[in-house]
Amino acid sequence: MRKTALLNAVLYLVFSIPAVLFGQQAPSMSVTGAVKEPLNLTAADLAAMPRAKAVTDNNGIQTVYEGVWLSDILKKAGVPLGPGLPGAALEGYVLATASDGYQVLFSIGELDPDMTTGQYLLADTANGKLLFGENGPFRLVIPTDKRGARSVRLLTRIEVVQLKK
Repeated sequence: MRKTALLNAVLYLVFSIPAVLFGQQAPSMSVTGAVKEPLNLTAADLAAMPRAKAVTDNNGIQTVYEGVWLSDILKKAGVPLGPGLPGAALEGYVLATASDGYQVLFSIGELDPDMTTGQYLLADTANGKLLFGENGPFRLVIPTDKRGARSVRLLTRIEVVQLKK
């Protein structure tokens, strides 16, 4: 586990140097909307959080993703999950948006590990390498889905919305 964290840190630095030299910001994704603490997360922020792995299988090709459970990120933003998820909080949803405009909608309940066995991963690596290009730098991975249509590549924003009556 330490080797992986060290490798991720080194890879992050290697990919960040050109951004620093040429005045570009490090890639980030935001958590906004009905949250107590809006977040703007970089790869360095994710590397500092508790890490998790998820394996997907697409037509016999397995990919091992590493990142942070989406539920942990939502908790960090102040979204009530677990015992703090009463009826009113279940009237919300999460909209995941990619830089190319692709969007996927999730109910708050399906993202709560106390309510379902499925965990969703905000990944920054695949098979031990940082995500980049058309797959990165961040991807929302839904390992229990039979197809990858809800796995959002090029993820830039997680928006939490609370329905009003």
